[in-house]
Amino acid sequence: MTASNIKAIIPCDLSTVWNTVTDAAQYPAWRSDIGKTEIRSDQQFIEYTKGGDATVFTVTVAEPYRRWEFDMENSRMKGHWIGIFASCEQGTEIDFTEYVTAKKLFLKPFVKGYLKRQQAQFVSDLTQYVQQKTAKGE
Repeated sequence: MTASNIKAIIPCDLSTVWNTVTDAAQYPAWRSDIGKTEIRSDQQFIEYTKGGDATVFTVTVAEPYRRWEFDMENSRMKGHWIGIFASCEQGTEIDFTEYVTAKKLFLKPFVKGYLKRQQAQFVSDLTQYVQQKTAKGE
């Protein structure tokens, strides 16, 4: 299993950051890597990359404005994601950790780098989106 963590401060209020991250139906509007999402229930959704690859997410913990966790699985990996959210003077502090196991042996050497890139892109997309929302007064 490979673990990867990213921490950042998003210059926006906690409720906006929380609502953006936990509203999977809106991912295609702001995530540069997502083509569409399918909401199966309050606890499960599927992300489709722009290339069509599907990942199933099953929410395991939802403590509003504090903690969001889910299991994830696709044809190449399975794992668990933990998101911690906290209000701070500069906006919202996020602490996201992913634990992933590659299903194919030849993918294992690439998992850490892939996770780091994905996490950095997620935080970049999130920051840009919430700043735009805030600037528009939404």
